[in-house]
Amino acid sequence: MQTIEIEGKTFEVDGDGFLKNPEIWNKEVAELIARYDGIEELTEQHWAVINIIRRNYEEKGMAPMIRLICKETGLKLRQIYELFPLGPARGACRVAGLPKPDGCV
Repeated sequence: MQTIEIEGKTFEVDGDGFLKNPEIWNKEVAELIARYDGIEELTEQHWAVINIIRRNYEEKGMAPMIRLICKETGLKLRQIYELFPLGPARGACRVAGLPKPDGCV
């Protein structure tokens, strides 16, 4: 079992740092993972992306396509990479507490 410790809290993760148990996710967990990934503060734009990812995961059991995130937030792909430097799959999905998305390398 792999774990990461962030500010005194320990989380079980896979080999790429994605939560093993997405059900433990909450706002505090998101903020801790974001800081671990180098994002000091989650803004409204961050939360817009996170909320779309979470909603899609809860409804369909998977992360949404990037086109849907861009369409629903009005953000361009470049802006999403500025918000989540590790990218929409590795960065945004990790902060949103999802397991590693299919096709994510």
